Amino acid sequence: MVSNMKPKLEDVAKLAGVSKTTASRVLNNRGYLSEKTLKKVHDAMETLNYQPNAAARQLFKQETGLIGLIFPTVSNPFFGELVNYLEYELYQRDFKVIIGNSLQDTDKETDYLNQLLAGQVDGLIVGTHNQGIAEYKYSHLPIVAIDRIMNSDIPIVESDNYHGGVLATERLINAGVKHIVHTNGPSSLETPAHRRRVAYETIMKNNGLEPHTFTIDFKLSFAEKKRRYQQLFDSYPDMEALFVSNDVDASIIMAIAKERGRKIPEDLLIVGYDGTELMRNVMPQLTTVVQPIEEMAKIAVDILLKRIAGDKTESEYILPVTLWEGTTGHR
Repeated sequence: MVSNMKPKLEDVAKLAGVSKTTASRVLNNRGYLSEKTLKKVHDAMETLNYQPNAAARQLFKQETGLIGLIFPTVSNPFFGELVNYLEYELYQRDFKVIIGNSLQDTDKETDYLNQLLAGQVDGLIVGTHNQGIAEYKYSHLPIVAIDRIMNSDIPIVESDNYHGGVLATERLINAGVKHIVHTNGPSSLETPAHRRRVAYETIMKNNGLEPHTFTIDFKLSFAEKKRRYQQLFDSYPDMEALFVSNDVDASIIMAIAKERGRKIPEDLLIVGYDGTELMRNVMPQLTTVVQPIEEMAKIAVDILLKRIAGDKTESEYILPVTLWEGTTGHR
């Protein structure tokens, strides 16, 4: 008669001819064990179709197998693509993810963070715009930031923002234009992305040109952004080119330019930033700086696993960017 009882660890140990403690050590990969013992236990598990109790293993290891991801919104192509790659990389390492969209809301981000800490995730990967959240400072949880400065103890993964700024600005200057405006977030926001602004201003000055940076808050709604960019056209009626902080905003600006009768690239050049796969397929004409999003995700996961293991990590990881030529950045 075949038993319907689910096999237990004791059954595995008995069939393998080892103690329950030894079988548990094999299951949790703890301590030295001979190849012969490992094979006997694994063979017994296969014979009995033994399925380890995940919750018990996590309790034993003091791990949850969960990683928290907190980003502004996955509806943005950059963050959506980044989260997709992060989830894939973590799944390959036997982790599941919990995703929180902070929507640029400090209170919401703090709430998500507290819930994740209470749920005892093994680590966090964050890419939010909010600063000054005390839980990040006092949490002993392994955390990695992507393109955001959280605190001095949290490593940052980022693209080479300065070189990206150089590529974009030089591309426009080489096209023969002089009146170039750059859009960027508030200077109070602590992010390596401000190096794009520094590069733009440096290259402009080195070429004897006057830099003009138009500041816009990333927290604005689509409608509010459109109103602000209408003001941009009013403030700089003679602008010949724009280096835009991200591709989504570049698409808004291109729509406004069309409404105002400005032809791209005939009398207005535009270079964006991010270069997600989605934007390169939907708007292949947009000249943009491409961030290595897949590589950024891989590096972030590698660093987080090192932090979980207690290994040393660097404070900053800068990855190279490339330029997607398109047709909007030259005539």
